[in-house]
Amino acid sequence: MSAHVGPQRRRICYLSGTRADFGLMREALRRIDADPELDLSIIVTGTHLSEIHGHTVDEITGSGLNVVAKIPVDVQACTPASMSKGIADCLWHTARLLESTRPDMLLLLGDRGEMLAGAVAALNQGIATVHVHGGELSGTVDEPVRHAISKLCSYHLVATEGARDRLIRMGEAGNRIHVVGAPGLDGLTAMAERDRSVALKDLGLPNEASFLLAAFHPVVQQADQAREQTLALLGALRRVGLPVIWLEPNADAGARGVIEALDIMALPAGSRRVAHLPRQLFATAMLHASAMVGNSSAGIIEAASFGTPVVNVGARQHLRERNPNTVDVLPQTNAISDALLCCLDRGGCAPFNRYGDGHSAPRIAQLMRELPLSPAVLEKTNAY
Repeated sequence: MSAHVGPQRRRICYLSGTRADFGLMREALRRIDADPELDLSIIVTGTHLSEIHGHTVDEITGSGLNVVAKIPVDVQACTPASMSKGIADCLWHTARLLESTRPDMLLLLGDRGEMLAGAVAALNQGIATVHVHGGELSGTVDEPVRHAISKLCSYHLVATEGARDRLIRMGEAGNRIHVVGAPGLDGLTAMAERDRSVALKDLGLPNEASFLLAAFHPVVQQADQAREQTLALLGALRRVGLPVIWLEPNADAGARGVIEALDIMALPAGSRRVAHLPRQLFATAMLHASAMVGNSSAGIIEAASFGTPVVNVGARQHLRERNPNTVDVLPQTNAISDALLCCLDRGGCAPFNRYGDGHSAPRIAQLMRELPLSPAVLEKTNAY
């Protein structure tokens, strides 16, 4: 591994496993891809390759970005054991790919198992890694996985000063941490369709209807409770009575319980269940929804840029830094419906987002060009 010199482009590889991480990184990846000093490739795995999850690899290839490999893993079993096997399969195939392609840097985001697999593979092969969205609190299994990835990685591109401070307290060197903001905010408000009648038509909703946007994923340690938690949420939505756009869950343990609940209890009249919303439609839904409900990180981070009220349900985003538009409730029907009705009565908030200014992509691309890549980068020790 050596620093970039002369006309040779620095080779950046990004590992993507879900619609969520690619949507968050889309603008940053486009900026990297357009940089004449950088050569971007993407490894695709996870639910991207699943038809029941929308086969979202098509969005990546459709964007013109270079998909260098596709790594299939089991995303249908949705059990704790299948999650571990998925990490093992992703680790093995990513290691083989890195061995043959030898990128200069592997770029990773967040806290999912495929990112952990990528961090292990790259570390063992002497390839520098850059972790986006490290240092955040979220509780559940996501938090220790996120911190494990951070400890394995060479550099950190964090969303907030609070995240930077936590990484330093974890023993990461301050000069390896850069506050860039949340990349998912880049271009977010600009891509949302402003005309409400056009937006509702695009979303498949009745003309001029008020609606809710729901995204609820299983909490891995509470996988056996996913069905009942989803039924509680569905009960609250039926009490409120507004049409709902419901995004299907990820492939974590407990996802089958979420689906079972949806098959048992119908959503309110006029609602839609969708496997996937393209990023532009998702931004449009966040803008025009009367409220967002569930436990997606999009409710914690992105929705604040529109001022959309958010009812965050349960433990999945526990302790994450909050914006003023968010209220937290237990996964209980009365608590959720009461919170939703309060949000509907109060209306939207002024757009404000502690996670950034929507200009992360140029910062990330610049760092991809300029971060040192001497052999010492891989020689990490705790800073305390």
